[in-house]
Amino acid sequence: MRARSSTAIPFPGAVRAREDGVRAPIGDTWGTTAKKSRGEAVRQTGEYGVSIDRPWSFAPESGYAEGQSLTEFTVEATDGTIGHVDRHADEAGMRHLVVDTGVWVFGKSVLIPAGIVTGIDAEARRITLSCTKEAVKGAPSFRTDSETRDPAYLDRVAAYYRELGRDPAV
Repeated sequence: MRARSSTAIPFPGAVRAREDGVRAPIGDTWGTTAKKSRGEAVRQTGEYGVSIDRPWSFAPESGYAEGQSLTEFTVEATDGTIGHVDRHADEAGMRHLVVDTGVWVFGKSVLIPAGIVTGIDAEARRITLSCTKEAVKGAPSFRTDSETRDPAYLDRVAAYYRELGRDPAV
């Protein structure tokens, strides 16, 4: 059975079923589940590893352990260190890091969704991200902890990081 095409612009996260039965976001292959030769499912992400379907959850391959304290871990983008974890939220579905950038971005903190974390090395106390320093610097401003409970702010942050994978120049 063929998937119906639509000329309407889909809402973020809209999916369709392809002919092979794989559910895929309309217009791209982000966050899809693809079938391997043995029928196993493989989660796919965009160019920078940003999970479009779960920006607020750590990927299973990130090395995150449930309940793990990440405070004071060094945070590294693909092109260098951006700061250290000041605090993090460990609520399922809303996991994120608040990173103190020190003097790099005039002492401001940034909110990093768990979905862009590509690796956690507990021994080295280091977290690696799937984006560049400039990408983190360009994220929506983070000013107060109350923003972590503001759905509109969280939607802006998630939308910003989702777009990173669609723009290989970032």
